[in-house]
Amino acid sequence: MVSAVNKRLAFLEQTTRAGSADAFAWYALALEYRKEQRFDDAVAAFESLRAKDPGYLPMYLMAGQTLAEAERPADASTWLRAGIELARERGDGKTLSELENALAELA
Repeated sequence: MVSAVNKRLAFLEQTTRAGSADAFAWYALALEYRKEQRFDDAVAAFESLRAKDPGYLPMYLMAGQTLAEAERPADASTWLRAGIELARERGDGKTLSELENALAELA
């Protein structure tokens, strides 16, 4: 029997493969891969999302955390720094703080 998570993952893969998916579908796909500890797939989904919508601010923290879990701190730092820059541009203090804290935890 296929679990609910796997059904959700299959749905998101199908939705994003169709090409009409919005930013949230790509974000959700990346998070599902992360839950499955499929870090390379998660990062690929985040990269696809970034190519489609570089202004989707929530992805930067989650991508950074995913890369940190995958023991890729340099790549995590790159994503977190990009998110910090975007959060500053937007004046989003809450997200800025979360990104800065995640970056500090890498050190």
